[in-house]
Amino acid sequence: MHSSSYSFFQVSNPLSPPPLSSTKFRRFIISASAKPAIIVGGGLAGLAAATHLSSLSVPFLLLESSDSFGGRARTDSYNGFLLDRGFHIFLSSFPECQRLLNFTELELQPFYPGALVYNSNQFYRIADPFRRPFEAVPTLFNPIGSVPDKLLIGLNRLQAASLSDETILSAPESTIYNYLKLNGFSDSIIEKFLRPFFAGIFFDPNLATSSRLFQLVFKCLALGENSLPAGGIGSIAQQLASRLPNSSLRLNSHVTSINQEAVTLASGETITTDLGIILAVEQPVALKLLPHELTSNIQLNKNNNNKKATRSTVCLYFSADQAPIKEPVLILNGSGKGIVNNMFFVNNVAPSYAPKGKVLVSVSLVGNYDDRSDEDLTAEVLSELSEWFGSGETAAWQHLRTYRIGFAQPDQTPPTDLIRKDPKVEDGLYVCGDHMSWATFDGALVSGRKAAEALVRYRGLGRK
Repeated sequence: MHSSSYSFFQVSNPLSPPPLSSTKFRRFIISASAKPAIIVGGGLAGLAAATHLSSLSVPFLLLESSDSFGGRARTDSYNGFLLDRGFHIFLSSFPECQRLLNFTELELQPFYPGALVYNSNQFYRIADPFRRPFEAVPTLFNPIGSVPDKLLIGLNRLQAASLSDETILSAPESTIYNYLKLNGFSDSIIEKFLRPFFAGIFFDPNLATSSRLFQLVFKCLALGENSLPAGGIGSIAQQLASRLPNSSLRLNSHVTSINQEAVTLASGETITTDLGIILAVEQPVALKLLPHELTSNIQLNKNNNNKKATRSTVCLYFSADQAPIKEPVLILNGSGKGIVNNMFFVNNVAPSYAPKGKVLVSVSLVGNYDDRSDEDLTAEVLSELSEWFGSGETAAWQHLRTYRIGFAQPDQTPPTDLIRKDPKVEDGLYVCGDHMSWATFDGALVSGRKAAEALVRYRGLGRK
């Protein structure tokens, strides 16, 4: 899961520098003949790196292989619907997002602060006790965990909210599952609520992801809100790109090889630089482009003899004439059965996602399901959801599109190093992306900023 009118909390975070206008690096004059820095990749990390270089008057050229910016955070327009490429949620309390983005322009639309959990053929509510106390009290006694479980959730929320990001991201770690058990959560609350909820965020049904990420997300949920931009998740990248000079941006420019001084495109064109290269592509692509001896800082996982854990997801969209649930709420599968992990009726949250008179249904699965065709998956999902809502309801749903996201996130199982990775892999060559930090929108943006700062620093481009 990857972040209207409501108030935002400014988060004090030592990992975030002061605003761009007061950055420690000065703007400086570079010879007009100097060949600009090259940024490979126009996802959030690459756009963040470009934003920081631009703010320092460092010339750059950003090369994006596809026809638009955003990487894994893109939105397609289809028959009047807005379809995010995979399930995303924007967390309003991320400090780097607060710093770089104009939330007013994004028109963030909030989710209900809680969830509905499908279990034993009915829906049970989990409500945020701090934002919806009168709705939360009756949920204390429903079968989704015990009363102590729900008190533990509140306690963990308060504890996480009191810690700095740096403290959380460098704390002793275990897997999320072991952390939950060690902290006294019952199997009932884990299996019915916490597993599907965090599986939807980290695409990890085993909850093997670092407990540091669990605490970070818990903090963000405590300090802000889940939301969607009115224009789709892709509007985040579009906002960043719109502030950059058009002459410094190139789409449909697929890089096939790099070295310290140049990149080569699929077309055969070679582009050289005097200032350095920032590689801002997703982890598997970075591992292919970099020489093997330079990949130790971005390897997938250190455990299990470097076996690669896959973080994949499938997102299916349907059109409906009506929504059986009218609230802007995330719905979790707490039954332990079936392939659906979570779903929601998108235009209950953001009406702009669907044309008037239509409902957009988003259904998320965790895993790649390579053994099933799109048609078989569609049929299986509709059959499963007919048990949730009734066959009379789902029979009228029309399949719109299926997105298979083979690489949805980097593997961040323990041990992790989420804040100390050096973006410099060689003189003149720097790497950024959520695999170099933590797998959130904020982590990608922080990583891009750090790569730009490293380029400036190592190139000796000046400090005050």
